[in-house]
Amino acid sequence: MPRTTTVESPGCPPLRALTADVLGLVKVVQANGGQDGGAAKVVERWGEPDASKCVLATSILDRETDPLLGVARKCGSVDIISAITGNLHASIPSLFPADEDSVIGLHLFRKHQSNPSPRSFKIHACTTKGLAVLTSTEPGGDHASHAKHNVCGRGNILCSKVDESENYAIYGGKGVEVNAWDLQEGKRIWAAKSPPVNSLGIFTPTFFTSVSFLCKDDHRKFVAGTGSHQVRLYDISSQRRPVLSVDFRETPIKAVDADIDGQTVYVGNASGDLASFDMRTGKLLGCFTGKCSGSIRSISRHPQLPVIASCGLDCYLRIWNVKSRQLLSDVFLKQHLTSVVFDSHFQSKADQSAEVAVPAPALDMESVELETTPFKRKKFAKGKSRSKKSKSMSRGSTEDEEDED
Repeated sequence: MPRTTTVESPGCPPLRALTADVLGLVKVVQANGGQDGGAAKVVERWGEPDASKCVLATSILDRETDPLLGVARKCGSVDIISAITGNLHASIPSLFPADEDSVIGLHLFRKHQSNPSPRSFKIHACTTKGLAVLTSTEPGGDHASHAKHNVCGRGNILCSKVDESENYAIYGGKGVEVNAWDLQEGKRIWAAKSPPVNSLGIFTPTFFTSVSFLCKDDHRKFVAGTGSHQVRLYDISSQRRPVLSVDFRETPIKAVDADIDGQTVYVGNASGDLASFDMRTGKLLGCFTGKCSGSIRSISRHPQLPVIASCGLDCYLRIWNVKSRQLLSDVFLKQHLTSVVFDSHFQSKADQSAEVAVPAPALDMESVELETTPFKRKKFAKGKSRSKKSKSMSRGSTEDEEDED
């Protein structure tokens, strides 16, 4: 019999994640740290099951006050809901014709210079046919298209990503090489070049499934996953072909997300394998230990805590430790999951109670009397030495009297 050891999960730190599935439901998964052993569990469910409202893409406006969640649905509408209560803030109906096109990427802008009202927001959406739209919504619910541009002439777009500065975006797909666009000017600034044929003279078809920017401060470096189970690193300022390319298992890459250190990348594929790579050298740092039985469709790195979340077609949300790559918690959510995002400003009840400090009583300095304590050790030493001297002198005087006698 082989030796087996049972490793107990240390539990999740206090966190809050929002998941979306194929039935249009948004579920809130929460872990309270020390409470209940740190196990994550479902605390809320928003919406009613409807296959026509399948969630295709999500984006969270992560802020401390009034965070928002953008949800792009299969019916062609985009809903903006509160990430705290689930209440509907605004809805953009039929942004794209549902029978002809579908949304594959969504982004909620943090910076909205034209109208700083908290009820107004700006979104970026892209469809499979390559139509990218910038739309702003006003407090009254009216929306107007600011800009539209077609990012591909042929093929299908499968992935898109907006950088941290919200000035650039990257698109890629099946038959479409990854290309970078300037959102302010609405024009393409860079396009990748297909890699050369291999040693057997076989050309690898273009098939990009996911993209992510490597560093928040630099829009020139990004990572792309392909259908030929490759992870490629591109540098816009260096060359049009990949700077680095590594293979991972034998199934297509389905999800890619970068770490906050700007070096590590988390990769998930269609067979449920999850691993981390160091993109400076292309070295495989290790695989995440746990049982994943379905395709991974979304990976999200927590902005502050050392954890990532993954979800996919096996209906499980899993929370992992990025350092030990150990499974911290898993939650069964009953439906095929399409995306997961973190609410980084969540605080558990234990944390909130710990922050409430009891004020210490104020000291009245006028009523405090300063007492000067004598330095007893020195006085005692002097007294002791004097007594010894007096004894020695008395002994000497008695001896002199005896001699006189």
